[in-house]
Amino acid sequence: MKKPTIYIVGAGAIGKVLAVFLKLQHKNVVLVRGSVDHEVSSMQSFRVEMADASFDASIEVTTLSNLGQLNGIVVLTNKSFGNEGLAQTLKPKLNGSPIVVMQNGLNVEQTFIDAGFSDIYRCVLFSTSQPVSDNALRFQLVAASPIGVINGTHQQLEQVIAELNTLHFPFKAEQDIQPFIWKKTISNSVFNSVCSLLEVDNGIFHRNERALAVAKRIIKEGVAIAKLSGVILNELDVVENLLKISKSSDGQQISTLVDIKNKRKTEIRTFNFAIANIAKKYNQEHLAVETKLLGELTELKSELNHH
Repeated sequence: MKKPTIYIVGAGAIGKVLAVFLKLQHKNVVLVRGSVDHEVSSMQSFRVEMADASFDASIEVTTLSNLGQLNGIVVLTNKSFGNEGLAQTLKPKLNGSPIVVMQNGLNVEQTFIDAGFSDIYRCVLFSTSQPVSDNALRFQLVAASPIGVINGTHQQLEQVIAELNTLHFPFKAEQDIQPFIWKKTISNSVFNSVCSLLEVDNGIFHRNERALAVAKRIIKEGVAIAKLSGVILNELDVVENLLKISKSSDGQQISTLVDIKNKRKTEIRTFNFAIANIAKKYNQEHLAVETKLLGELTELKSELNHH
């Protein structure tokens, strides 16, 4: 049986790492640049560095205009603010292939639901990846990343995981993905706003009591709003998780701060603003005051830095 092709849309830090590990497992992998189009396809070499080893692979890199029907699995590791345009481009090419949304934030898959995509799976990443040069990345695995069904079947989910799973970048099936999405989004709303505004690394929360106190207030708001959506989280559990991430990524800069420094658009809208919008939907805006304010300040900082 012919092996399905895995199309990874988004040639950023996570997309490149996933491509390398899949290629070393002899999978058919194509890395698709999400932010540009109409570029010539090429073979490019990438290196993934981990604490105890490094891995090299040569990957086909292309753009969507060079591809016809996408028969296989489509993995989205692009920035979520590009999803609307991407949904329109992908729709005629998909041919029933499942998509795996490997992006951070709340409701990032909604664009694809609205566009009528039939097989949508959502992944919450439990790993971090940072570029160290144009073609080298430093990757740290925290745990197997859960994938759950948004639209589709558990049988197909198992097939998708069998194709994507590798020793160094593992995935697992999750019956209820929503608590994982919320927990990660709440943590992201803390890291991406506080670290960006203070211009500090992720380790600030386990090193500084006042920073942790701010984080705890944002987590309290996020947990209350998750409850409105029918997702029950333990506040202490989310705080512990945040501290674990803070310790394991001590010295690393959060992506939003990197984007601000490089004058790129940030993903803050899928974190702080998405949480605040759900509070608004339930007429409970008072529950997200600090979360929203930090989001607004982060976005303002980004806009001021653009000019």
